[in-house]
Amino acid sequence: MLKKRGARWFVFLLLEAVILFPLVVHAEPARWNLDTEHSTIEFRVAHMVVSKTTGRFTDYTGFADMDAEAGTVTAIEATIKAGSVSTNHEKRDAHLRNADFLDVEQYPTMIYKLKSYKKSAEGFTAVGDLTLHGVTKDVTLVGRYNGATKDPWGNVRAGFSAEGKLNRKDFGLVWNKTLDSGGLVVGDEVQIRLDIECIKTKP
Repeated sequence: MLKKRGARWFVFLLLEAVILFPLVVHAEPARWNLDTEHSTIEFRVAHMVVSKTTGRFTDYTGFADMDAEAGTVTAIEATIKAGSVSTNHEKRDAHLRNADFLDVEQYPTMIYKLKSYKKSAEGFTAVGDLTLHGVTKDVTLVGRYNGATKDPWGNVRAGFSAEGKLNRKDFGLVWNKTLDSGGLVVGDEVQIRLDIECIKTKP
């Protein structure tokens, strides 16, 4: 009798483990590709001291390796074509593309690669290597994970918003002119704003 009870108890424990095990296993990180049609890579920089000029890059690719349920990211990579810079002013954009600034013929791409990602109650802090104008420096992005959802076509989408800043002189972008008032035409600090939407790759 004791042997039968022991066998039944063992079977019960085995079935319980089989049933409950999937509930406690965390989802594995998956690859999420950047959706350029629903994302924005934007920057702002002081102009003539009294205002700021806003621009964006329109041609880029990228991905994130992420556990959407936990809201944790293990990898981010983005490649931006420098020649796609747009400030809604053709003459200014041509100047940004030439050797005074981005020098897109010699440095056609910018690359961002994640080094560390820290999640907090307020959002996240991501530190990555940005290669711009032939120079690689750390850039910190602070933002929030906006969650994930399924679209009407069966795709799973996730969104991020983030902000950061860099000093353009750190990347060798030093062109400027002095105003009669003593200020400079272009500020050194560049503010970065990202609104990113990604689509989970299907098995």
